[in-house]
Amino acid sequence: MRQILTAKQLRAAEQRVFDAEPDVDLMGRAAQAVARVTDAVVPTGTVLVAVGQGNNGGDGLFAAARLAAHRPVLVWLAMGSAHEAGLEAAVVAGAQEVDAVGAIKALAECSVVVDAVTGLGSRPGLPAEVETFAAACQAQGVPVVAVDLPSGLGADDARVHPSFQADHTVTFGAPKPCHVLNPAASRCGVLHVADIGIDAEPTMLRAAEESDIAAWWPVPGARSDKYSRGVLVLDTGSESYPGAALLSCAGALHVGAGMVRYAGRAPSGLIMSRFPSVVIGDGRAEATVLGSGWGDRDNAESRVEWAKLHQLPAVVDADALYSLPSGRLDGWLLTPHAGELARILGCTRAHVESQPLECVREVARTTGAAVLLKGATQYVAELSGRVTIAVPGPAWTARAGSGDVLAGICGALLASGLPAWKAGVLGASIQAMTAARNPGPYTPDELSARMPAVIAELAAAR
Repeated sequence: MRQILTAKQLRAAEQRVFDAEPDVDLMGRAAQAVARVTDAVVPTGTVLVAVGQGNNGGDGLFAAARLAAHRPVLVWLAMGSAHEAGLEAAVVAGAQEVDAVGAIKALAECSVVVDAVTGLGSRPGLPAEVETFAAACQAQGVPVVAVDLPSGLGADDARVHPSFQADHTVTFGAPKPCHVLNPAASRCGVLHVADIGIDAEPTMLRAAEESDIAAWWPVPGARSDKYSRGVLVLDTGSESYPGAALLSCAGALHVGAGMVRYAGRAPSGLIMSRFPSVVIGDGRAEATVLGSGWGDRDNAESRVEWAKLHQLPAVVDADALYSLPSGRLDGWLLTPHAGELARILGCTRAHVESQPLECVREVARTTGAAVLLKGATQYVAELSGRVTIAVPGPAWTARAGSGDVLAGICGALLASGLPAWKAGVLGASIQAMTAARNPGPYTPDELSARMPAVIAELAAAR
């Protein structure tokens, strides 16, 4: 599990290191990491280091000094001045200084740019001259290695501002929100988290890793039976949208539900023709899935209330999200995308996309349910305010039907006895991991059929 630190939390962690070891050279360690990644990314050729005035620029300048010992290095003081000791070290090592015009001209001959203009404490956006240079790097296809974050982004911000487009980002101690929250994360390229002696304490924002998914996955044992593995009842699909019923069945069955009952309004013959192991009608169950493919709100309130009256943990998706019963929904998992979350909150989709953590936490706080916000980055919020980011996957999964499969997956995991937040993290992660192992435009049902192999791989790795 990776802890995600805000800029303030990172500064506090740094201060603890300084308090314990006043003479520690964190800047030197950071510079070494930047130089190491830069050499690994592009081993030869001229390096152009663009630096600002703060410690981020100091990291870049000391990295320039290390790089200048064995390859040509140019330094541009993008803000007019820079960290004095770092600049002296770079010049003594052989780095040559250029101005803004010289930096643009030199791009044609440079093999890589190190972006050390702004850091964690800087305001988002770039001065016009730096923005022009960043655009030139991208237009000319010069690889960019960003120090801590691509200059122009806000460290704690999901939004995209005028910034560098990095191919690689070297950060220190722990990722920051901009590294994991899209669309900002899309500007960071490959993230390298360098260990420079800063310990990341547990925070209210963290990112799941594949090792977590393997450790948490409910693997049956010798005493398991269909009931102990979890019985799931699906109230999904309709005559107008029968595909949602099939997709939710596929998701539940392919992650190992002990039994799936279908109690929705799609034709039962259609369900049985594809999935003969599904039992038609309701009955004993440990969890339910509601809303996927309902297509209208006919009796929606009573259908959702049924789950609460029977004290069944529920995955609530799509149309059912707008008919939530009153009171705390303990043990429930809501699975909205950004548009649905915006409707629940009475705000715009743009607001949800720019402030995803704030929005997903608010719905978890007001409902008592865990909330899985689906999208390019998938967030699972708990009542406590803790948010876990699911393992990311490729953009191929952004297509109709993926959410129906995901609802079935999460329902099966909920029925197995997992808490709602963990079912959400595991469900979103296994779908993403399967897509990553099977790149290309596979349909959601095709991908669901490949999940058993991924789950077997995880179980073998435990």
